[in-house]
Amino acid sequence: MMRLMAVVLLFLLGFQANAATLTARVDRTQLSLNETVELTLETGDTTAFGKPDLQPLDSLFKVFDTRQTNQLSGANGEARAITRWLITLQPRQTGYVVIPPLQLGDWRSEPITLNVSEPRTDGGDKLAPIFIDSNIDHESVYVQAQVVLTLRIYHSVSLYDDSTLSPLQMSDALVERLGEPRTYEKDINGIRHGVIEIRYALFPQKSGALTIPAQLFSATTVAGNGDYYGSRFGKSTQVKSPEIPLQVKPKPSDYPPDAPWLPATNVTLVEAWSPQPNDAQLGEALTRSLMVKADGLTSTQLPPLEVPTVPGLRRYPDQPSLNDAASETGVSGSREQRDALVATQAGDYMLPAVELVWWNTLEDRLERSTLPERALQVADNPDLAPPVGEEPDIALPQIEQRLLWPWQLSTALLALTTLLGFGLWLRARSQPAVIKAIQAGPTPRSLLEDLKRACLANDTQTTRHALDAWARQQPETLADMAARFVPLSDALDGLNGALYSETGQRWQGEALWQAIQSLPPRQTDETEQDATTLPPLYPR
Repeated sequence: MMRLMAVVLLFLLGFQANAATLTARVDRTQLSLNETVELTLETGDTTAFGKPDLQPLDSLFKVFDTRQTNQLSGANGEARAITRWLITLQPRQTGYVVIPPLQLGDWRSEPITLNVSEPRTDGGDKLAPIFIDSNIDHESVYVQAQVVLTLRIYHSVSLYDDSTLSPLQMSDALVERLGEPRTYEKDINGIRHGVIEIRYALFPQKSGALTIPAQLFSATTVAGNGDYYGSRFGKSTQVKSPEIPLQVKPKPSDYPPDAPWLPATNVTLVEAWSPQPNDAQLGEALTRSLMVKADGLTSTQLPPLEVPTVPGLRRYPDQPSLNDAASETGVSGSREQRDALVATQAGDYMLPAVELVWWNTLEDRLERSTLPERALQVADNPDLAPPVGEEPDIALPQIEQRLLWPWQLSTALLALTTLLGFGLWLRARSQPAVIKAIQAGPTPRSLLEDLKRACLANDTQTTRHALDAWARQQPETLADMAARFVPLSDALDGLNGALYSETGQRWQGEALWQAIQSLPPRQTDETEQDATTLPPLYPR
């Protein structure tokens, strides 16, 4: 009955998903009164014409810009046309503001609630054309706990697409970037500023005073006017973010010493069975899935769950599955481990409770997530019943009762492998002594050609992938090559800047390709020793 209800529920959900042909979403739900938000309306209905009615927005928002895009999307081998409308909105009031349902033909979108706060007052009458504001969500955190760093780059002047931001590197903390940079607009002192927002999740690895280093933002500003021919001139500008002190607290003294240290904002522990525990039969395997999900921790920080051994139940663990999800609030890691349970005899079993100890960083206290004990009933399997008048030694699964055929199969396989090995030996004797090995996978020459095509095509993403593939086959890392060759370092900075920029369409890859071609060979001890030895007797 439960399975039937689940199937019906999934069917209804799928039907509703297919019926909602006009969907609405925003790039963020929290903003201030002088900031803008981008509303996206999307439809896959090819019979819909015109554009959505935006008149319901006038009383609550200022509509600045509306853009329409069309593209094809493939799913399950079928092409589907998608039409999107991108609308830039600025709220007219604070509090919880609802984007009302918008109509396109017979379809209506769902409402979206925004949290609009009062604008922050910035000191000073005049601000720099480009400045950086950075802050963290907590000034003091526990060791290995998450702290979110938000970096906002404000600019009241137009910028070219060559802007770059130095990477955030910390020796005493792990750094994870939370998604791609977001762009929006904000009014400050009556002047409209463009904003580039980047978020990081930091995990300090030792207690004590820690300093988040400054980051360097480089950009070229667009001049307000040009020459007679209409060309524009730019000015290079560099701005540094402020350094931020962070106090890292050690693990609390009342935390259990034998338990793994887990500082998180929330931890959930769930289990799933296939088939259900009450449907178990002798000789059949039950799959038990245990999943732990922690907000504020990565999946690599989650320890394996300790499952006590139950007499009469044989446990066959599978490889765990680790996943990470990034959002505005930080990282959420999950770990799922599966165990196949096989009963050696029919009867009732009691699986012990599973407990996970963790520290609640929001309420600053010790927490325990527990799965209660579970009763397991294993029924007899008629297919495994012994003949009448015979008493079995032990009620084992069917795969372990019949031990004769595995020996016969192994003997036959041994004979076949012996004959095969003898045949390969005879064949090897007839082959030449030296056979030229064929290299598997891409060759260094093909990888270099791929890198050349990507650079000359000015494709930033393809160039990044091709550069990583080429560098993996080099005797030194890409960082080492850039450290000893300045043109390559400058070219890599330009590529990273294009990847950080808003569009990245003005990047030119000729400089990077010339730097790769001009890269001098690495000087090693063997090279210096070869330089002092005599030349070969028979040079070619």
